[in-house]
Amino acid sequence: MEEPARVTDLPNDRVRIVETENYRKAAECLAESFLVDDVARYFVHTGDHGFSEWTPETRKLHYEIFQYITYAHCLKGLVTTIGPNYDCVALWMPPGKNMDDYYTMFRSGMWRLRYKLTTEGATRFFQEFLPKLHEAKSKALGLDDDNSWYLVYIGTRPGSQRRGYAKALIEMVTKHVSQKFSVMAHGADAEGLKCYLESSHQNNFEFYKRRGFLASAEIPKLYLERVKGREPVELDIMVREPDPTKLERHTANARKR
Repeated sequence: MEEPARVTDLPNDRVRIVETENYRKAAECLAESFLVDDVARYFVHTGDHGFSEWTPETRKLHYEIFQYITYAHCLKGLVTTIGPNYDCVALWMPPGKNMDDYYTMFRSGMWRLRYKLTTEGATRFFQEFLPKLHEAKSKALGLDDDNSWYLVYIGTRPGSQRRGYAKALIEMVTKHVSQKFSVMAHGADAEGLKCYLESSHQNNFEFYKRRGFLASAEIPKLYLERVKGREPVELDIMVREPDPTKLERHTANARKR
């Protein structure tokens, strides 16, 4: 498969950090990107017959979920975007950070999902999904769990794919994180830090592989199993080791200074 076209050097085609005042625009991009995603549907479509069609009510709830999650990352993590209309958005958690502590849950409004989701949907989100994510990440990374970058979500609007946007957002963290995160100003590679993600779509596996992510040897897959009438929802667990040549180059440059 050919690599996507290069990102042009226009102001709107440069990676930008999303601040809290623009979180809704970023959330809208992710909600659109994940409309056909089984994990996103898993919390909203909780009837006895598996996943149903979107209704105005379920679609509104789907968008609200991404608003809460995006705002939580604006508060505790790193939200980046690229493209003239927030065409691609990535949500990252830096080393040692987490979005589901009580303070962030309250500030972001994520606690409201306990009441907005159905009883089954809330059970899936709070009692199955979040605990399984923590367990999988801990098992895959071991001692590096609190010293790694976590790509929680990345999504591109359907009409903006194959422009190199997702690649650019990933490389912002792996190669050159913003000075806003001064501890990571040189990127995960230069700092010798791993990156971690879960992928819910098999078609994305090869894309992430080209970015250096490989299936975790410790726990290659995670399963969400509370769906009636269909197979469990499957996620690939992937880890990216830092590029040792970038670390050596950064160390050499630091010594020169």
